[in-house]
Amino acid sequence: MATKQRRCGGWVLRAAGLLIAIAAAVPIGAGAQPPTYPNKPIRMVVPFAPGGASDILARTVATRLSERWGQPVVVENKPGAATTVGAADVAKAPGDGYTLLLAPAPFVITQFMYPKLPYDAPKDFTGVALLASSPLVVTVHPSVTATTVAELVALSKAQPGSITYGSPGNGSVPHLATELLKNKTGGDFTHVPYKGGGPAVTDLVAGHIKMMMASPIEVSQHVAAGRLRYLAASTRKRSASVPNVPTLEELGVPDYEVIAWFGIVAPSGTPKDVVDKLSTEIGRIMDSADVREKLAAQGAEITFRPADDFNRFLAAERQKWGEVVRVSGVKLD
Repeated sequence: MATKQRRCGGWVLRAAGLLIAIAAAVPIGAGAQPPTYPNKPIRMVVPFAPGGASDILARTVATRLSERWGQPVVVENKPGAATTVGAADVAKAPGDGYTLLLAPAPFVITQFMYPKLPYDAPKDFTGVALLASSPLVVTVHPSVTATTVAELVALSKAQPGSITYGSPGNGSVPHLATELLKNKTGGDFTHVPYKGGGPAVTDLVAGHIKMMMASPIEVSQHVAAGRLRYLAASTRKRSASVPNVPTLEELGVPDYEVIAWFGIVAPSGTPKDVVDKLSTEIGRIMDSADVREKLAAQGAEITFRPADDFNRFLAAERQKWGEVVRVSGVKLD
């Protein structure tokens, strides 16, 4: 009996030793499921100064994501160099879904204007979602006596240098859109670049500049209050956001159409399931009644596209704007 007990005890000890050895050989945490995304704060970079259309959209999306996921989504403004400062910052971030870029249309334009960008947009980023689009509207300070685009062009020719126009920066869509208008009409408009739409609108309202091709989301409240006036919209057909504003083509500027858009991109390498989760949640946010009403009141139209569709859209936009830049001859150092 004692022998049997010793044999049984020896077997138990050997089995316990084997289990301990196996446990020691298995790394701690092996077999554990990775933490569910997101499990820490998300940073959303806006490549403009606070107050512009991109900033308003980013903060709207960030607030709703934070509420839905229970994680902070922090908006960080990094203006400068036609959005390339903010884009460069995000391009070098890990592709893990915790750093995002609010990408406006210049995101696909700057690669054609800057000879030495520190990133390659098509290779270094992947689309997450297209959020919204907006016409640009030729907006003037009340001190400008012109009430039509034709009168504005005539005034600029009669008083060279008197019609100064602002933009969110060199190479921005409003900059190129105004240069396109200038080329098509022969107007004498003088460019004053700012670091974002917000500062430009502030100076327009103050009368320090006379004109701006702005998104209604940036200026609609000032127009309603009589501090600014609309002259024309940049879309080929009248926009639902400013239905009473005639298009430039209606007013005799042939073959003119420019649309501002806003989307979210992430560094390349971000896992597809993370991109899809972000895209799906953002789609729900953009489809919510309160967000639609908020943006519609400021002149933006929800044009949500999920990740794959947005990537196709980005490719088409690169092709279009590459040709516009080539024809305009705009180059930046």
